[in-house]
Amino acid sequence: MIKKLNRRQFIRGTGLASGTLMLGVQFSPLMAQTTQASPFAPDVFVSMDADGQVTIISHRSEMGQGIRSTLPKLVADEMDADWDRVTVKQALGDAKYGSQNTDGSRSVRKNFKKLKEAGAIMRTMMQQAAAQVWSVDASAVSIENHQAKYNGQTLDFKELVNIASTLEVPARDSLKLKTADQMKLVGKDHMPLLDGQDIVTGRAEFGFDVQLEGMKYAVIARPPVVFGKVKSYDAAETLKVPGVLKVVELPALTPPAMFKMLGGIAVIAENTWAAIEGRKKLNIEWDHGSNASYSTKDHEVVFIKALENPKEVVRSRGDVDDAKKSAAKHIEADYHVAGLAHATMEPPAATARISGSKDQPIVEVWACTQTPQASQQNVMGTLSIPKENAADVQINVTLLGGGFGRKSKPDFVAEAAFLAHETQMPIKVQWTREDDIKHGYYHSPSYQKLSGSLDENNQVTSWYHAMVNHPIASTFNPMAKTAGSTDLGQGDMMFDVPNIKIALGETDTFMRIGWVRSVTNINNVFAAGSFVDELAHAAGADSKDFLLQLIGDDRIEDFTKDGFKYSNYGESAEEYPAETSRLKHVIKVAADQANWGQELPEGTGMGIAAWRSFLSYIAVVVKVSVDGNKVKLEDIHMAVDAGQLLNPDRVRSQMEGSAIFGASLAFYGEITAKDGSIEQGNFDDYQMTRINQIPDIHVHMVESDAIPTGVGEPGLPPVAPAICNAIFDATGQRHRRLPMKDLTLV
Repeated sequence: MIKKLNRRQFIRGTGLASGTLMLGVQFSPLMAQTTQASPFAPDVFVSMDADGQVTIISHRSEMGQGIRSTLPKLVADEMDADWDRVTVKQALGDAKYGSQNTDGSRSVRKNFKKLKEAGAIMRTMMQQAAAQVWSVDASAVSIENHQAKYNGQTLDFKELVNIASTLEVPARDSLKLKTADQMKLVGKDHMPLLDGQDIVTGRAEFGFDVQLEGMKYAVIARPPVVFGKVKSYDAAETLKVPGVLKVVELPALTPPAMFKMLGGIAVIAENTWAAIEGRKKLNIEWDHGSNASYSTKDHEVVFIKALENPKEVVRSRGDVDDAKKSAAKHIEADYHVAGLAHATMEPPAATARISGSKDQPIVEVWACTQTPQASQQNVMGTLSIPKENAADVQINVTLLGGGFGRKSKPDFVAEAAFLAHETQMPIKVQWTREDDIKHGYYHSPSYQKLSGSLDENNQVTSWYHAMVNHPIASTFNPMAKTAGSTDLGQGDMMFDVPNIKIALGETDTFMRIGWVRSVTNINNVFAAGSFVDELAHAAGADSKDFLLQLIGDDRIEDFTKDGFKYSNYGESAEEYPAETSRLKHVIKVAADQANWGQELPEGTGMGIAAWRSFLSYIAVVVKVSVDGNKVKLEDIHMAVDAGQLLNPDRVRSQMEGSAIFGASLAFYGEITAKDGSIEQGNFDDYQMTRINQIPDIHVHMVESDAIPTGVGEPGLPPVAPAICNAIFDATGQRHRRLPMKDLTLV
């Protein structure tokens, strides 16, 4: 008897909705049990078919950091596979892979061990299968380049896969993992990007590139003010635009913002141009709501008042007030970093297709998302799909044209799913550049107050650092008023000072705040890195020597002994200790490579800054030349200790990107609001560092056998303070506000 299945039953039965079928039929557990040709899959990340072809799953999002190349090669290297016989498949959003959240510089450090183990499982089972064929102990068999070898005999993996499939999968604690010097693919320079050829030839598929049969295009007129809503609208003129099909009102956003849709009016059309032209003709009257009272300029007074009277002390040692009274010198300075947008080269884009019934939809999404599982949950919440039907929401991850944290907030994915469900048509939601800058999640403006005391020997006896900003936590809890991520560049400073006080001020929030590359390290390290230089100048000391002295003796820094609730970026302090020796080492490397202390011509200066963030140690030395108000970046030297480096090419590119990002926020980055609305809208008024302004960037990678740490984010924080310190060295002028509007980058 042939049983007729509907689409929902078929998808659940085959595993399509969980991602297995889309990654190749071999991943379906049903097929594996019933078909001899099914692949051997002892681990969720790796499988092998009857011909010995290996498939490795890439479960993180590729946005230029090279993770689709690095992590699969880690698996292949560990199992000693022939890379020419490896296929890499992008994973769907699926909990079976563990966290797929591609942010926080976690992809390597969170997956290093388990992916090495996945490769080792396959290698060990090939070894055991060959030992069975040759009737020898498995320890006598070696594995090399897709072959088992013993006493001059060889067996290809394809000759072993069937036998291996009958063996018990070895326990992970029994595996013998390769050492760094035994690896052939990872850790080597000039590792090509898996997608490099497709990217440069235009064949790669980004979120904006997705095309489905019958697909329509949507752009959305969103409320200018967060939590605003449509009071009334008239779409008559919009519907007259050739190609416009219909308009759809989205539900208004209510607190908390989270990753929900902003609301507004969507224009659905046959093409993007028609949708954009139709949107221009919408006659919308907005109810801006209470956030229309917010203006960045006016709120500065509130920030400063909160800074003068911080509500929460998060780290304390000794008594800074007593130290101030007995100090030979006491220095104070205020710092400000403007709000920032992510401004990725590819704005958010998502395409959704609905099948099944409207009451019980089956949803397929293609999106440039950093968080496929969060995207899945967001769609389910938007369409009221119960948890037990999670398999009915399939998130396909495209390449990302940059992320920086913006695409880990899948509001745009929810918009596509909602509109596809409402119209019962495949819908691509495209954010324009203006949409992205005016309606995104923002890095909050921040205000910092620092003070420090010096004794008669110019030793620092006290360190005080207060900070206030719109907290990220407010996006999830409207009542949050202080920074939720206090361990990002403020409380975790590694200076040997007897008296320390770290404090937070309170403020309300009026826009969607979200993490941007390096998060609050951006503002906190700018302030701290600049203030160290100010202390050095007050002490009459060399900036580099003073910084090393301030860090002090080699030790493991324990921030918790000062009452600080330090998360260590979610990692064990035993596995990832804060080591002052490593921080001092990168300072020495960067300074030596930059020829610190060289004679400089008039109008030229050098600055240095260093910090530990995302568990990595970064030092930056910048050389500038200044002519009046014109600044030229001459050289940037960056030293990085991020533990074992799997892909030096990508480490170099990430550091270079951090240097360029840092220059942009130093000279240009500023998001402002007036009457609740963001004033900037494109690259004409939210500028970036241009290619002709980029200096020679020298990246010096410290060889290490330590556990891999972060790379994508830790390079950014020391860049801006190093630039400002260099400008001071050249001119004697301090810059404590970013961006430096009075200077022109040439």
